[in-house]
Amino acid sequence: MSHLLWKTLVLSPVVLGVTVLVSAKAMATKVPASSEDINAKVAQAEAPIASSASIFIQTQPKNQQLVAQKTDDKKVLEQVNRYSSEGKNQNSLSQVTSVSQFSDVQPTDWAFQALQSLVERYGCIAGYPNSTYRGNRALTRYEFAAGLNACLDRVNELIATATADLVTKQDLTTLQRLQEEFSAELATLRGRVDAVEARTAELEANQFSTTTKLVGEAIFAVTDIFGGNTGDANNTVFQDRVRLDLQTSFTGRDVLHTRLAAGNAGAFSLRDNANGVINSAEGTQTFQLAGGSTNNSVVIDWLAYYVPIGPAQVYLAATGGIHSDYVATNNPYFEDYDGGNGALSTFASESPIYRIGGGAGAALTLPFGSGGSFFKPSSLTVGYLASNANNPGVNQGLLEGNYAALGQLNFSVGDRLAIAATYVHGYHGAGSIGLFDAGGGLTTGASPVVGTGQANSLANNLTALNASSSNSYGVSAAFRPNDKLSISGFVSYHDVTGFGADDDYEAWSYGVGIALPDFGKQGNVLGIFAGAEPYSFNRTGVAAGNDIPYHFEGFYKYRVSDNISITPGVIWLTSPGQNSGNDDAIIGTLRTTFTF
Repeated sequence: MSHLLWKTLVLSPVVLGVTVLVSAKAMATKVPASSEDINAKVAQAEAPIASSASIFIQTQPKNQQLVAQKTDDKKVLEQVNRYSSEGKNQNSLSQVTSVSQFSDVQPTDWAFQALQSLVERYGCIAGYPNSTYRGNRALTRYEFAAGLNACLDRVNELIATATADLVTKQDLTTLQRLQEEFSAELATLRGRVDAVEARTAELEANQFSTTTKLVGEAIFAVTDIFGGNTGDANNTVFQDRVRLDLQTSFTGRDVLHTRLAAGNAGAFSLRDNANGVINSAEGTQTFQLAGGSTNNSVVIDWLAYYVPIGPAQVYLAATGGIHSDYVATNNPYFEDYDGGNGALSTFASESPIYRIGGGAGAALTLPFGSGGSFFKPSSLTVGYLASNANNPGVNQGLLEGNYAALGQLNFSVGDRLAIAATYVHGYHGAGSIGLFDAGGGLTTGASPVVGTGQANSLANNLTALNASSSNSYGVSAAFRPNDKLSISGFVSYHDVTGFGADDDYEAWSYGVGIALPDFGKQGNVLGIFAGAEPYSFNRTGVAAGNDIPYHFEGFYKYRVSDNISITPGVIWLTSPGQNSGNDDAIIGTLRTTFTF
């Protein structure tokens, strides 16, 4: 049987065409589907590229065909998505006259002789413009039709010109025998295709949207804080946050995020030894971000659009934008974009420099350093976010109100090291809530999201709350020596120029983290992070304290299933409020995250 099949491959594409004709629909369901780009925080779909070069996929041995037919029912939705994308964005193909023109076809390949015969004997096989054949990828119905049509036209031409030495009665006899041999398999495959088409029709008739998918996350967290007056002033709490992200794509390469959020989480109140409230955002956890507590009322907390323009990636935010939405933070396994599968705290998840400003605006990322460059791939990112862009009032709006403009150079050295140099210039109007406000701006009731009060207070005269500008500089790096270890860290310096007397000050922050992915089980992560939350010394008119507020954090994300993870963790804060006279605070959290 194998001798018969191999002889058929060499003799005529007609034999091959009939063999795969019925299975074309099934093969179409195996075209690569869209994939999400985590670096840019946006789904980037790659449409299938047509090529008649893949027409020979079904000439593999018969036992391989039977194995391929055993498709898992769990993949039906993925197959439907691939099936519906057939025929889009087809690339032009070029005719080849010799199999040697294909750079990825070797004489040792199992189908080399068949391909050589069909290219050089019949001249009906086309390749990609980059001189590749890509014979190991699945083909779509469009690709199959194009290749089969080309080969049949050539065969008909040969028959019409009586070229008997190429198309013979022996070929047709072999074709008939092959049809009879595989009649059972073809009938089975025909039934499977009919079943998939019926399920596809049902899904399409009842689907939510042809362009939108829903990505959700729910966090349940039991947490408490211990240590002196701070521990006495707070109780154990059970908090939640839910995010529903509607991701809409119009071209297959862009994505519009419309995120709904609700929660009841709030940060703990730190106390000094006199039981006074410490003006600080130290120890804030990602699900407790300022504005995150909505009393479980649903709000639109993020509305943003990602779209590629040529080689550049464009980011547009209408509300809720932050810098880490569009720029690399170089903190893998700790950064989860304030979600429930990374570090516990806002400090350990990303450098505080990305917490300066936010809201509405735009950003652009331009790649460079391709080819033989030492830094590859690398990019330049620029962005602008305004905190109160929707307010038409005096000293408000997109250009006159609070804003933060970012510029960052991103470098990759090989496959293991990433480095970024960041600059952020910010303007903070009178009455702003703090330097690290994540876009809170002048919002009533909002508070900073990271750092001490001394690093956040933009005016020494707390009654005047003067306006100020800031220039911040940061460096971040991530190094992954192997698949089981990741080391990352950052340093940031902030120079604030106040518009009132003695309002100028400087602030620093730094941290380093070690992550062990797949620790104990695939999908688990053990993370340890240490550093100093943003702090500032020798400020008059602001609460005294010239001690460095160190932050130590450890967590272990245990993956229960693909959609559920449990993360126990501890945060240890020394010298809260920059005062070593205050008792250390220890936060314990048990976080459960559901994703769907």
